[in-house]
Amino acid sequence: MLDVTVIEDPETAAVSLDPVRAGLLAELAAGPASAAMLAGKVGLPRQKVNYHLKALERHGLVELAGERRKGNVTERLMRATAASYVISPLALASVQPDPDRFRDQLSARWLLALGARLVRDVGSLITGAAKARKRLATFALDGEVRFASAADRAAFVEELAAGVGALIRKYDAPGAEGGRDHRIVVAVHPTLKPTGGDVPRPVPAPEPNP
Repeated sequence: MLDVTVIEDPETAAVSLDPVRAGLLAELAAGPASAAMLAGKVGLPRQKVNYHLKALERHGLVELAGERRKGNVTERLMRATAASYVISPLALASVQPDPDRFRDQLSARWLLALGARLVRDVGSLITGAAKARKRLATFALDGEVRFASAADRAAFVEELAAGVGALIRKYDAPGAEGGRDHRIVVAVHPTLKPTGGDVPRPVPAPEPNP
């Protein structure tokens, strides 16, 4: 089972978003189960669970984990193909965000468009690498910082932009034979903290000093 996989196909995305099928995926991400086992957990007849499982299997969201005999019946044990799923903007290709339409480094919506492109591109790279049976070279950095003031946040962003820009100018080799282009995305945004449920809430940004 993969830790996370990206859904690029519109029909597969629609299948995964069905509430019943999403619930079955969640159950099967926890471990293999048969239609009969799942029926009691989700409160549906076994035949209906089988119907939904077949739809999930057709789209590669679940797979056969094994079979077992129960009386005169052979039960198919299914499992999710991944622990979690991300829907790529390619599933809505005609209306996917395009950060090249505008550029505003202080716009949250532009940041969202960059994030969507990141999901789309990395998802496609993962798919291509898996088909070629090659490793994909990536790097990610994640951290949190508490700014004492809005002025500190602005100073941090300025230094960050200058530092990353200097590194790009230092290592950029546009004419290098055999080189490969890499995209760099750096983001700063308020941290989300849970409210006690699954939906996080934004932490208010610090007010500027008078």
